Amino acid sequence: MKLNIAVLPGDGIGPEIVAQALDVTKAVCAKFGHELTYKEAIVGACAIDKVGNPYPDETHELCMQSDAVLFGAIGDPRFDNNPSAKVRPEQGLLAMRKKLGLFANIRPVTTFPSLIEKSPLRAELVDGADFMCIRELTGGMYFGRPQGRSEDGNTAYDTCVYSREEIERILHLAYKYAGQRRKKVTVVDKANVLATSRLWREVAQEVQKQYPDIETEYMFVDNAAMRLIQWPKSFDVMVTENMFGDILTDEASVITGSLGMLPSASVGIHTSVFEPIHGSYPQATGKDIANPLATILSAALMLEYAFGLMEEGKAIRDAVNASMDAHVVTEDIAKGGKAYKTSEVGKWIVDYIKK
Repeated sequence: MKLNIAVLPGDGIGPEIVAQALDVTKAVCAKFGHELTYKEAIVGACAIDKVGNPYPDETHELCMQSDAVLFGAIGDPRFDNNPSAKVRPEQGLLAMRKKLGLFANIRPVTTFPSLIEKSPLRAELVDGADFMCIRELTGGMYFGRPQGRSEDGNTAYDTCVYSREEIERILHLAYKYAGQRRKKVTVVDKANVLATSRLWREVAQEVQKQYPDIETEYMFVDNAAMRLIQWPKSFDVMVTENMFGDILTDEASVITGSLGMLPSASVGIHTSVFEPIHGSYPQATGKDIANPLATILSAALMLEYAFGLMEEGKAIRDAVNASMDAHVVTEDIAKGGKAYKTSEVGKWIVDYIKK
């Protein structure tokens, strides 16, 4: 098979972790006889520095011409600490989601036996947790208009907007994945307060009738936030709107013991983007200490979701699990043992795959 991907390293540790994921992808493609072609492009703060645009037209065109996008991270403290900045790296991420039609973010949340003790929750609560968060990406308050501040600067406003079509699209995706898993969907909203959430629940009640073999439960977002802590193993597929999903997925990621271990996929109309859920970690830039495993696992998701290469994705997961069993890990999960460099972890996984 021919695999044509765009590579967007981004800011901070992005170039370092993406380099390892790309090397792993090359190794898997070579082992299974696939032809991999790729081109790199700029996005985020580095793109602002070079061309004044966090998501340049050239980057967008490359993404549109690619079967999938392997993405690192964006963000820079120069912009975080400047509330008056007119252009921000995060605007590039929002623009990419909108222009590529990335309507669904998929985050598998699974636990790793060697990391259970690093979870802030008791081992019996998280051991065996395995669920999927599906977050709507192109609607809601992040994109609603009007948005802004009053002339005197003392009042600010955001608008939350959702259409029936946007809600139906994400719900059908949730039921599709639930059908491949344990056949349970949890629809998270705030229908007791918000008009948009009442539309979500109305549409969900209509859509669920098309999937009679799948259990559907409805949960207010505040209750869902508590349930994630009290009983994370009760979830199979959770689906929700943009802002709720942004918050809940970060909460869910922490219970596994390490942000550096979780991949994600953003499914789009034109192409799909695969990225780790952590940020750009600017303090570690250039130090070769960042955990590359979430990005490497994102490459596994890319092979599975974008190309249907399940065996190849499994080969990457097996190699990652083997590296953890062999304690070839970076300092964030070394547990007092030897800490390997980012590049050393990547090379170990590449060598394992080649064997």
